[in-house]
Amino acid sequence: MSNPSKPTALDLPQVHPLPEATRKYFDICQEKLGMIPNVLSAYAFDIEKLNAFTAMYNNLMLADSGLSKLEREMIAVVVSSINRCWYCQVAHGAAVRELSGKPELGEAMVMNWRAANLDSRQTAMLAFAEKVTKASAEITEDDRNELRKKGFSDRDIWDISSVAGFFNMSNRVASATGIKPNDDYHALAR
Repeated sequence: MSNPSKPTALDLPQVHPLPEATRKYFDICQEKLGMIPNVLSAYAFDIEKLNAFTAMYNNLMLADSGLSKLEREMIAVVVSSINRCWYCQVAHGAAVRELSGKPELGEAMVMNWRAANLDSRQTAMLAFAEKVTKASAEITEDDRNELRKKGFSDRDIWDISSVAGFFNMSNRVASATGIKPNDDYHALAR
């Protein structure tokens, strides 16, 4: 049985005290989210790895993009659902519920994104993210052209690919190390 106070199944020593910049980042998370996501706590055994993870995450999910924050979260959920990553399904499913204002959309995205009420642009984007997850070596120019026909720029295609790739990596780490979702995510935006 796992220890409920540990964010992961591994016994990794946490850096204590946290460097000031990390503590401030965690304080911002606590203020904005009402919690410190367990994925961040899990990475806190190695501040360089935590900084690399958060820099990439923040760039992909929060920086300017032709993709909305909701679309990026939808990609995260689809990839995580395919990979059956419990942590990311719960955390990013909650983000989809919150950003969309539609609890049913977050649930559909986690369970079967094809059952969700999506427009053709979103469907093309998520089908591409699914192919990145299941068979990236099989992506062809035809796949990219389908996205272009739906109005995605080449930069947008880069962003779809990068978000899908990042979550494929983080899903595998979260699942392999047993990162547990914060309890707060389960009730968020319902």
